[in-house]
Amino acid sequence: MRNEGLQKTLIAGAAVTKNRVLKFGADDLSAIHAAASTDLLMGVSDNLGASSGEPFDVIIDGIALVEYGGNVTRGDMLTSDSVGRAVAAAPAAGVNARVIGVSMISGVLGDIGSVRLAPGRIQG
Repeated sequence: MRNEGLQKTLIAGAAVTKNRVLKFGADDLSAIHAAASTDLLMGVSDNLGASSGEPFDVIIDGIALVEYGGNVTRGDMLTSDSVGRAVAAAPAAGVNARVIGVSMISGVLGDIGSVRLAPGRIQG
């Protein structure tokens, strides 16, 4: 299920895989895979991906398709694993985690699920 709203064309700061959680790149016009729950998450790559230096579409609003990096239950707040896959956010007590949004469907590692984009921060 997807219902993409706002998309922004950016430059891939490194190779970008389709349907991955992204963070800001080295400058204002680039994006790369997120690699931790502490990264400044900003969107999800489209269903095409891109080679380094190529323009590509980043979904920054609406419901986007995203690859899951583990067990996800609908309603989970999602963050990024080390390669940009969406995982359930579960910060330890007193620890902050950035989230990209809320899962719309349940799934497991490797599934393409849906995330309602709502970037923010939570604390365990």
